Amino acid sequence: MRVLFIGDIVGSPGRHIVRERLADLVEHRHIDLVIANGENSASGFGITPKITEELLGLGIEVLTGGNHSWDRKEIFGYIPHQPRLLRPANFSITNPGSGLYVGESRQGIKFAVLNLQGRVFLAPNDDPFKRADEEIAKVPPNVPFVLVDMHAETTSEKIALGWYLDGRVTAVVGTHTHVATADEHVLPRGTAYITDVGMTGPHGGVIGMERDAIIKKFLDGFPMRFEVASGDVQLNAVLIETDAAARNDAGRLRAKSIERLRLFID
Repeated sequence: MRVLFIGDIVGSPGRHIVRERLADLVEHRHIDLVIANGENSASGFGITPKITEELLGLGIEVLTGGNHSWDRKEIFGYIPHQPRLLRPANFSITNPGSGLYVGESRQGIKFAVLNLQGRVFLAPNDDPFKRADEEIAKVPPNVPFVLVDMHAETTSEKIALGWYLDGRVTAVVGTHTHVATADEHVLPRGTAYITDVGMTGPHGGVIGMERDAIIKKFLDGFPMRFEVASGDVQLNAVLIETDAAARNDAGRLRAKSIERLRLFID
């Protein structure tokens, strides 16, 4: 099984490169399943129902979220009715929507996606480690592929979760910082891991935002209105390949490899 996870899609430039490059990528790399983080896809802050449907229509099976999941008020009434749009599972139980999705790929392979958010330097949420235990226990044993998107600020929290879940899920991928890390590898018990997949959007600014406003905020500390940047638009993703004959400690598919991908507009 070959699974593509696309890093944080930022604004219209991020959506544009997904629209331009995803179909060919799926065809030429023989990808079975596409998952993406979409919490910044609406002008850099949040996601809307319209954008959700647009991205799902491009072939993305599941969209994960994070600390910007609730930036657009229209998502509150929509997310309970769209199970393929996730928000972190360790948000308050009173929040609408879900952090876990169990589905089936185009090839008929059952899979699950779990969305979590870290607690270090982010708003207080429930313990992502304990919530991971609870949510993974809900995944039926006949579901062979489980991917976890850990949306977190610090590398240490993400790495710790990767080790904690090694041998229980197929992949743990990090999102949120918008800067791709070069530490992709398969952990000893068969879980593919990367600290941050990086950003899908304009790299001509500062983590997707227009750079002059960011620099000015650092210089004088005044509140600034941030706009999505332009230029150097990239699609950052990882391609995870599993070994159909190998299972981990929990009976899930073991990862055989994890490869970083960076694509540009032709």
